[in-house]
Amino acid sequence: MIQVAGLTKIFNDKKRGKIVAVNNLKFNCREGQIFGLLGPNGAGKTTTLRILATMMLPTKGEVIINGFDVVKDANKVRRQIGFLSSETGLYDRFTPRETIKFFGRINGMEDKIIEKKMAEIFHNLDMEDFQEVRVHKLSTGMKQKLSIARCIIHDPPILILDEPTLGLDIITARTVTEYVKRFREQGKCIIYSTHLMREAERLCDVIAIIHQGNLIAQGRLEELKKNSSSEDLEEIFFELITQGENLE
Repeated sequence: MIQVAGLTKIFNDKKRGKIVAVNNLKFNCREGQIFGLLGPNGAGKTTTLRILATMMLPTKGEVIINGFDVVKDANKVRRQIGFLSSETGLYDRFTPRETIKFFGRINGMEDKIIEKKMAEIFHNLDMEDFQEVRVHKLSTGMKQKLSIARCIIHDPPILILDEPTLGLDIITARTVTEYVKRFREQGKCIIYSTHLMREAERLCDVIAIIHQGNLIAQGRLEELKKNSSSEDLEEIFFELITQGENLE
């Protein structure tokens, strides 16, 4: 389970001064749930996910992941999560097989288990044809598939996914979202950030909308519809963002 309370991140910029990237966020994500995190560019989504993944320290607030504090117990948190970043960060000289073996080993997996899991993942993500090709020769979509494989090889109970279908063709994107549904059925706790409203509608059990670092709406899709003049998530999203800007 993920518990976030009072989460705040402030940056100090020489030219612009104090920048509040994330402001007093509060939300929970439980086992067997996909929690959608939506917002325009610069809303604070990626900053929030980086804090959850122990890649960035919060200025204030508390984040507890499966009972461990992301600041006090960062190493224990890392064993609980799979983090897919919007910035791929793959080693160009490795092949997909070498990449997954490396990440499996640093997560304490035995080689036999790595091979079995890798074969399953490569088959499901249609990666078999390029598993021996060096990363620098892969397309954007191929690299995204590899990033997903790296994120899930150690079968973590919690997944933090930042734009998981970015750069994928429609067929592969559908494969990935079906995979995510399967993870929910397995009881995993999933944070899912996306710009694709239709994707969020199909996948997410709970949706939170962030604008300029503030959580401006949160609830099930049906609850968001009740508080809006529209039945369409994209229209609800624009309505809420516009309201937030008008209040400034």
